[in-house]
Amino acid sequence: MQALIVIDTQNEFSEKGKRPVPNHSSILEIIKQRVVQARNEGRPIAWVRHFNQPNESPAFIPGTWGSEFSSDFGPKPGVDTEKEFQKNVYGAFTGTNIGSWLKKVNADKVLIVGFYTHGCVSTTAREAIMAGLDVSLDPGATGACDMTNEILGKLSADEVRRSALLQLSNMGASITPLQHHVETDK
Repeated sequence: MQALIVIDTQNEFSEKGKRPVPNHSSILEIIKQRVVQARNEGRPIAWVRHFNQPNESPAFIPGTWGSEFSSDFGPKPGVDTEKEFQKNVYGAFTGTNIGSWLKKVNADKVLIVGFYTHGCVSTTAREAIMAGLDVSLDPGATGACDMTNEILGKLSADEVRRSALLQLSNMGASITPLQHHVETDK
């Protein structure tokens, strides 16, 4: 069974957040379609939320607007197949029980969506590959930011996202874009 892992769909990545991602709202729309699809098919959904540690940057601080799930995101109350996992590192498998939960719900495959493609999405995908899971990523349901280094130069957010996905594809992850619009259950 394939579980959906939704990484860090938090306000901090919106245009008003401390870590804005270009095209944030259109990415959220595709993620929302993936969530609806998983719910309609009765597949488990792992909702991952990041919190920074006190000595880190002032983003993703527990109890702040930025650390909250984006509107209409997060586990559906009373649904046993949806669970929140909280992390304070890049990977969702480190320091959480997501691996054992995936085994409990009989998931041997995962579809990973969310933010940052080059950080938390990539690290979680690598952890899932190392755990022996079949990993898929929807390129339209991930987002990144521009990156600059004085020696290496600059990459646009889209170049960063594509580069991370290419690396994961080279490691065995499948790239599976959403093929059709899924009707939302509003």
